[in-house]
This record gives sequence, C-alpha cells and structure tokens, in this order.
Amino acid sequence: MKPDTKLPDVTFHTRVRDESIGGSNPFRWEDKTTADYFAGKRVILFSLPGAFTPTCSTYQLPGFEDNFETFQAQGIDAIYCLSVNDSFVMNQWAKAQGIQNVQVIPDGSGEFTRKMGMLVHKDNLGFGVRSWRYAAIVKDGVIEAWFEEPGLMDNCPDDPYGESSPENLLGYLKGEAVAAE
Repeated sequence: MKPDTKLPDVTFHTRVRDESIGGSNPFRWEDKTTADYFAGKRVILFSLPGAFTPTCSTYQLPGFEDNFETFQAQGIDAIYCLSVNDSFVMNQWAKAQGIQNVQVIPDGSGEFTRKMGMLVHKDNLGFGVRSWRYAAIVKDGVIEAWFEEPGLMDNCPDDPYGESSPENLLGYLKGEAVAAE
C-alpha cells in the first residue's frame, strides 16, 4: 500500500459486551464499518498473522498497549489491532493479554486484508489464509505512512518483524525513522 491510499470499505462483524443481555455471556453482534473505525481520526492500524501467536502476543500487541499514552502524545487518537480471526478469538485474546487501550478488529473472512493486498497463505503452519504483518498510520481513512515487513509471500518460512513494531512507528512519529514508500 502506498501513502495517500484510501482504506477499503468493509463491514466487520464484532461482538460487544451488553450488560442488558444478562447471563454469563452478555455479548451481542454489532457490525462496524471502516468509517466507524477510521473517519475523523488519526490512528495506528497494525495487522498480524494471528491472535495468540508468539511474536504478536509477546512483542507487537503489548508494545502498542504499553506505549499508548506516548502515541497519544504524538497525535494518535486510537490504536487498532487487526487479524484474520473471528470476533470471539480477538476478544478472548485481548482479554488474555489484559488489553485496555488497543482495540481489536476481527477480519474473520479476510475481506479487509484481501482488499489491502495483504492476504497470504500460511498453510505451511496450518493457519490457512492470514494477514501479512504490517502497520499504518491512517488519517481520516487514508494511509499517511506505511510499514510492511519484508518478503511478502505465501507460506513464508519465517515471520519477519521490525518494520511494523511499535518502536519503529514511534520513531517515525518523532521524526527518527522513515516509512516505506
């Protein structure tokens, strides 16, 4: 993706807590669109191969969570973590990670990821189709800066990580790093 590219319009099928439902599982379905998440805000979007996977759970998600206030000080309104996982998995992963600041976005069918050109096969790991690891700074639904891990390919034998790290995005926001062209 290139800077100045508008994000694709899709509908995300999310599960949200609703205490009026009662019981042990007070959640309901709520559809949210690309505009619901991105319109009128400057945000970080980062996408990764899967919830509960090692790099994502150990470094990337906690790094964005722990630096949320630092990102806010650099003009970021929200941070979104997207994965080709359903809402049930994304919500449980956020809960297991103790996430309070980063919002998770389920791209269960991979529609958004496919339209972004980031859908890859990870059959070599038994994952099926998933997102290539990337991050973006997005202003009002338009990519301002793009950070893609090198080597985009199906069934990649490794999991590159660095370009889309919270440290790299923070460096960019502080004028210390350069985004991909």
